[in-house]
Amino acid sequence: MLLSGGLDSATALYLTKSKVDVRAITFVYHGIAQNELDSAKALGSRAGLMEHRLVRLPDLMEAGDMTGFKLRGLPPSYIPMRNSIFYSFAASYAEETGADLIVGGHHRDDRKVFDDVSPEFFGTLEAAFRVGSPVLRRNRVSISLPLSKMSKVEVVGLGASLGVPFELTWSCHRDRRKHCWRCQGCATRKTAFQSAGVEDPLMR
Repeated sequence: MLLSGGLDSATALYLTKSKVDVRAITFVYHGIAQNELDSAKALGSRAGLMEHRLVRLPDLMEAGDMTGFKLRGLPPSYIPMRNSIFYSFAASYAEETGADLIVGGHHRDDRKVFDDVSPEFFGTLEAAFRVGSPVLRRNRVSISLPLSKMSKVEVVGLGASLGVPFELTWSCHRDRRKHCWRCQGCATRKTAFQSAGVEDPLMR
């Protein structure tokens, strides 16, 4: 399970833990908001994970933190080849622990912005993992994206029905004590909760 502090990842976690025992991996990259990292740790603790591993990638940064070369047309939160990197680490973790399932929390709306959340991308990546590892091939490892056909609004509704502790999640793109409610992450969260008819505990 790839676990961030976001509500999508939290919903995927609670959906998965109802079916299988879960180990999670969180990536600590350059400029990650400390609150997002704290949220991931709190979510993992609340969910009773078998293990929660932190992988530190200090040289990996978002487009908004880069100087000089700019990635035109992509949001500041874009990380070059993010899912190729993250899921390769997750595959290594799966090989080490004997896991046969890698789970991510991407939803349908992500595909409007990021090419590396498409079914084609993950199908090719899954095949590459099996080709490159006798352990993953023997275990028939697969990548599961249980929220991939759902909108952000539907994810909030599902999370509410699963009892996801939304008060522990973090959506703000800024590293501050509280959500700013002005950045893209905050705006998307606010709209999703309102459209789903779910009260956001962070706005009480």
